[in-house]
Amino acid sequence: MQAKIERSKLLPFVTKPGRYLGHEYNAIVKDWNQTPVRCALIFPDLYEIGMSHLGLQILYHILNDQDKVLAERSYCPDRDMEKLLREKNSPLTSLETDHALADFDILGFTLPYELCYSNIVTILSLAGIPLWAKDRNESSPLILGGGSCSMNPEPVADFFDAILLGDGEEALLEITTIVGQAKEDKLSRSELLSRLATIKGLYIPSFFQPHYTDQGTISEIRTLKSDTLQVRRRIVSDLSRTDHLQRPLVPNGKIVHDRLGVEIARGCTRGCRFCQAGIIYRPVRERSPEQIMNIARCGLSNSGFDELALLSLSTGDYSCIEPLLTQLMDTFASEYISVSMPSMRVGTLTQSVMDQIKRVRKTGFTVAPEAGSERLRRVINKGITEDDLLTTCRDAFALGWKVMKFYFMIGLPTETMDDIDAIAELAMKAKKEGDRDGRGRRQINISVGTFVPKPHTPFQWEQQINMDESRERIRRIKGALPRTGINLKYHDHEQSFLEGVFSRGDRRLAKLLETAWKGGARLDGWSEHFDLGIWRAAAEECGLSLESFLRRRDPGEILPWQHLHSGIETAFLQDELAKAHEEAYTPDCRYHGCQQCGLCDFKEIRPIVQGRKTAGSGVQTPDLPAASPTSPAGKNGATAGQEGHFKYNVIYSSTGDICFLGHLELLQLVFRALRRAGITTNFSQGFNPSPKISFGLALPVGTESLAEYFIMDLPAPLKSAEETVRHLNRQLPPGLTVQSVALHSGKVPQNLQSSYTVTCPRPLSAEEISRIDDFMARKEFPLTRSRKGKNSVFDIRPLVVAIVPETADRLRLELLYTSSLPGVKPIEILTHVLNMDKETAATSKVLKTAWHSVAEDKK
Repeated sequence: MQAKIERSKLLPFVTKPGRYLGHEYNAIVKDWNQTPVRCALIFPDLYEIGMSHLGLQILYHILNDQDKVLAERSYCPDRDMEKLLREKNSPLTSLETDHALADFDILGFTLPYELCYSNIVTILSLAGIPLWAKDRNESSPLILGGGSCSMNPEPVADFFDAILLGDGEEALLEITTIVGQAKEDKLSRSELLSRLATIKGLYIPSFFQPHYTDQGTISEIRTLKSDTLQVRRRIVSDLSRTDHLQRPLVPNGKIVHDRLGVEIARGCTRGCRFCQAGIIYRPVRERSPEQIMNIARCGLSNSGFDELALLSLSTGDYSCIEPLLTQLMDTFASEYISVSMPSMRVGTLTQSVMDQIKRVRKTGFTVAPEAGSERLRRVINKGITEDDLLTTCRDAFALGWKVMKFYFMIGLPTETMDDIDAIAELAMKAKKEGDRDGRGRRQINISVGTFVPKPHTPFQWEQQINMDESRERIRRIKGALPRTGINLKYHDHEQSFLEGVFSRGDRRLAKLLETAWKGGARLDGWSEHFDLGIWRAAAEECGLSLESFLRRRDPGEILPWQHLHSGIETAFLQDELAKAHEEAYTPDCRYHGCQQCGLCDFKEIRPIVQGRKTAGSGVQTPDLPAASPTSPAGKNGATAGQEGHFKYNVIYSSTGDICFLGHLELLQLVFRALRRAGITTNFSQGFNPSPKISFGLALPVGTESLAEYFIMDLPAPLKSAEETVRHLNRQLPPGLTVQSVALHSGKVPQNLQSSYTVTCPRPLSAEEISRIDDFMARKEFPLTRSRKGKNSVFDIRPLVVAIVPETADRLRLELLYTSSLPGVKPIEILTHVLNMDKETAATSKVLKTAWHSVAEDKK
């Protein structure tokens, strides 16, 4: 029986405690007892990955918009938190209300990539929920999956009650409605699954049973429901609804993609033959420019982000990209909000696009030639030439970019060593374009991944190269590149190998997954945690050959996902495979007519392209309303760029769990709160403009404070300091409270004395009090610190003015600090001076109560 421990009691003992805080801006907390259907949306990876995932946020807001449904979130804990939860026998809980996951009606797992599968086992284990669906009882939550891996979920299918294929915006509401009715009607679990099976796109794994030959191939996939022979992917025909995109969750901690993401289109029909996303997200559905502008305005206003990312499988293919980008920059550049386009296809990254992007910050460009040679790009239907790529590089370098990033794959079908050599040759030609003008050094960064054949693509029948072949190809590329100017990175061969195993795997891998997890497999997407040896040992125990899953598949073979229909006909995929070997091109159906893939009925399901095809070449874009820039001044009534400098000292307190944020995380939180409050600061100049705000000395993680400050440099005076305090406090998370705002000289003290109270969880021992007296009588007290493998020794005695026991369990500390020099942390006083054990020290409450500047000669 698990006993839940309050989350705040665990935070002192883990790295990056900000992952587990919750309290994000725009997070929604509903009344648990008044809401009939309770969902936990789970991303099976660390917080910084999961919070970067737009799909989960979309579903989070859609569900919370329903009166009878609540949605909360949970992410996979890191290994230190997992260990701590097991030691304390405490369950994994939701971020919003700290409810145990087992208490929810539905656990909705995103299935984003194969190497997160072991994390699903971790989460269910920590939740106290049986791993296998067949072992759960009537009180267990419904375990639901969805996401890109749902199109072949067979390796984990036996762990799930239901898996949604395709788009979730509409289907998830149907699921929660049926679950709510089932609770009211007190239906059994089997009756609930039968009702759920009527939802289009919802796959019930227990209703299908694969059978295998002695050779390990599938002989038959038997349906246990005669009327359900195949489950077809769910498609949202129109993306016009936008209200759920206007209140983005704003992380308190640092995440991978720390920006406002706006999905401008879903789907891609360029027809790259290796690309699973290009198949399973068809057809192309573009949002209108007006919708995008509205999402951007509301999202930025409601978040405080300073970067806007335009998201789609190929952002540059959006039919109105140039007028849209111009309006976005005209609207937001004066607020120092940059626009990035993470997914750009060579040929769509035009000089006009680059001119707009560089107006605020030169956000990075990654282009994906995928293959080094023209021949191999024809095989994969990439549709770009070497001249396209070199022109893109020439334009980017001429406009001031210093670095270009390229992505290639090795192991593509029909690849030869000449194709491998072409990767290095193309990179060197691109570098030469950068060096042409002679204005400083240019850098080409190459990223290389091993091709993994994916289900539902024309290459789903092809073989994946083995690890030795991957290593040899990388060695060949390395040997051909110059020592400087071109940087090569490559994906781990062993991780790509395991990804390939699960990508086209079947239900036999569920036992492998459980066995490997029991053997220690965790967080396999992270190279520092991944261990292929664990998986090989598990495979041997399960009697499986991992290499057999990478083999070429016979065109007539029953594939593990054959009962799951993407909407694209198998005949089309086979034709595309044949065309690959013929190096024949398949054009984009958006502009060159239907290519007969079998998906669209042209009534409900059809491409939606905002630009109108004209008699000439290209696309005629709809008229956009004239840009009406939002005043960067907000409520303090000035425009950025004015010469005024009005400096204000903001005094605030930091109490409760929020003290577990790091200093850099706190800075970002304050910057965004200021934007949301309508307070515009002056900005630094140069490549990456940032707000002119000076903060006090960094507060140690876990230390609370009643006396923190930052000084902000504004272009105009505030209208009302009291009103500013109220505005800011409405934007800050619980625990951060602004006390006052007042004009200030802007000078930050370099030498200061800080006062702390330390309340221990037990009375101080006589020995600890004796150690205080001994320390104060000494002239020096060297302390050794280790950072990044290096030790440094410094004397902390001159930094300690006083250590005074005030009560049996409370100390007062007076410590000296000098800007830019090492200081002593209160917890170091406990562990090094008092020799207190680490657990007692970590659970002591440290509160900074005051500070004052001191003269130089007192230091």
